[in-house]
Amino acid sequence: MTDVLPRPVVNGHADPQVSLLKFAPEQTPAAETPAVEAVDRPDNPLADWLTVPDVPILPAWARSAASLKANTVALGRLCAWHARYHLLRTPKYAFRLAWLAVKGLWRGTRGLWPTLAAQDQSAAVKALRAQVKAKPDDVDAAVRYALLHRERTVARRWRWGAAATAVAATTIGWWLAPPLLQAGMVAAATIPLAYLGRGEDVQLLDNPTPPLRVDMNAQQLNDALRAAGLLKAGKGDEEGPRVTCVMGPVRDGNGWAVIFDLPKGGGKTAADVLAKRTTIAAELGVDEIQVIAQRVRAAGGGHAGRVSMWIADDDPYLGAPNPSPLVKAETFSVWDPIPFGQDARGNRITVPVMWQSLFFGGLPRRGKTFTQRLMTAAGLLDPFVRHYVADGKGGADWMPMKAVAHRLVMGAEDDAVEALKAMLKELLAEMERRFVLLRGLPVSVCPEGKLTPAIVEKYNLPVIFVTIDELQEFFTAMDREDREQVINDLCRIARRGPAAGFVSNFASQRPDAESVPTKLREIITLRYCTQVVDQTSSDMVLGKGKAAQGADASVLSEEHKGTGVLVTGPASFVTVRADFLDGPAFAELCQRGRALRQKAGQLTGDAVQDVTAAADQAGATIAPVLSDCLTVMRHTARMHTVDLLQRLENLDPDYGDWDAERLARELEEAGVKRTTKQVNIGGKNLAGYRREDLEAAVPPEFLDAR
Repeated sequence: MTDVLPRPVVNGHADPQVSLLKFAPEQTPAAETPAVEAVDRPDNPLADWLTVPDVPILPAWARSAASLKANTVALGRLCAWHARYHLLRTPKYAFRLAWLAVKGLWRGTRGLWPTLAAQDQSAAVKALRAQVKAKPDDVDAAVRYALLHRERTVARRWRWGAAATAVAATTIGWWLAPPLLQAGMVAAATIPLAYLGRGEDVQLLDNPTPPLRVDMNAQQLNDALRAAGLLKAGKGDEEGPRVTCVMGPVRDGNGWAVIFDLPKGGGKTAADVLAKRTTIAAELGVDEIQVIAQRVRAAGGGHAGRVSMWIADDDPYLGAPNPSPLVKAETFSVWDPIPFGQDARGNRITVPVMWQSLFFGGLPRRGKTFTQRLMTAAGLLDPFVRHYVADGKGGADWMPMKAVAHRLVMGAEDDAVEALKAMLKELLAEMERRFVLLRGLPVSVCPEGKLTPAIVEKYNLPVIFVTIDELQEFFTAMDREDREQVINDLCRIARRGPAAGFVSNFASQRPDAESVPTKLREIITLRYCTQVVDQTSSDMVLGKGKAAQGADASVLSEEHKGTGVLVTGPASFVTVRADFLDGPAFAELCQRGRALRQKAGQLTGDAVQDVTAAADQAGATIAPVLSDCLTVMRHTARMHTVDLLQRLENLDPDYGDWDAERLARELEEAGVKRTTKQVNIGGKNLAGYRREDLEAAVPPEFLDAR
């Protein structure tokens, strides 16, 4: 026979999937030696005493410090809610108490009346009086009647006198007592009277319902799974198969947590539960965004039929946004995981970006660019990170990067497309140069053929962040040949670049096959998706089949700005509310990043040549229109006025009301002196501006500092 030892504990719970077997001596294989002698042998008289039952010692809610804390906090919140509930009803309770006290006084008086009236003696007196009336000559009966009548009269006088004395003494004592004692005396009299006046239909306090959207219990869970078709219906449903709760349901933060095993024989797996999340949420009476479900893998003591589920009391992704900790950080190393946001339970989510590539997708104005900038913001605080940035929209979101970026491409016009193509060629050349260098290093310096922090500083090979926002704008603006070439270049950078210290960070709206090719999306390792219109769009960003596994960004609503689904592996995903980093804070980080690079000697490329960035760093005032014109003309030496106005409006919608006359007037007031009012571009000689004329209006000290 075999003996099963107590199961190992996994995450605070006995793991039913793992057991240690030991053999009795007569059954031990010849090649094996039992590590522990069995104690439940038939010839062992102490077997029943020594066998340890395989059951948990502590209840589920007390097996971890986190669970104890969560339940304690939940109890505190519940008690506080009850206190507020009853405090607001104090006037109602006071009136009800007074009414019950009056009823109690009436009941008490009615109950004392027989005693005060000595009715315990009245029956005998009435009987003797009737006997005397029937036999007037019965002297003995008359004497006994007289004595008993007198005894009743004396009893009445004493009892009424005692009652009157008690009332008078209480009244005088209350009159002479201080106010606090008076209140105590009133309470001492009112509470017993109210208790006496209570009834089955009248209670002093109301019975409130706790403010929980979900009153989770095992029966409710079984009913929801059965309604979703995950459990077979038995006779009357109560006799059908049921789940086995490994933990809970217990309170966990602002919700209920439960870990359960699906019954065997039903042919259902944890993946089936995840696919039915919407139906389960409907049966539980909550929104699907409140149901957080995932498989429990073998590493966590799980198996293919074990599910961890957390049901929030309310939408966990609403409320004030969480500011990014990067705002207050002085420096940051991109070799460490980047702080990204929080999950539904408030746990901090970090994202390691070294050796990775990232893709951000989702509908416009859902926080996609704000979230993508978190990765870049971390790189700003590391002086040994070189930034290559391209923004296909050409708006103001990435304009502060002019202070730091080695290369900055704004917009998707012809000159910007050419600048993007040149940037990618430069990146590919740098990648090949690094591989040649890394291959030539000794194994003691470069053991894995990849970049290391020591190599970065010793050989001046900074980590390279390749950030491209609104990728579809570039592809739409290119012809087929250029598009294929750019796609191939991006694929090479995303595929081979990580070993050379390249971190690709791409973003696009709905990435269909036309806007972002599949062969580029499929080699991206980390993906993040804000709200999209349907599961198909969600799978386009997060990967095919992810929605069926539970990673579905289409369940997010318009209120979930900055919230999305983060996929970090084939079976790893989490819904994250990203940290908040607004435009001014991002611009301030860019200036700090510029100062860090100047101190470390790592300010290179376009950032060195940008006079407006130098002016911003020095705190000098340059007319905004002049700064904006230099920004949109960064890729060209000449630009027609009509194109300049269009790009200015794309940068800032406030320029939409400007015309050529106002632009000329504003630039003239900013100190721009045009050497010519006509510029020739592509054979078209139209009104326009030369970048040299604009730069001449910048103070000379900033031109000299480039």
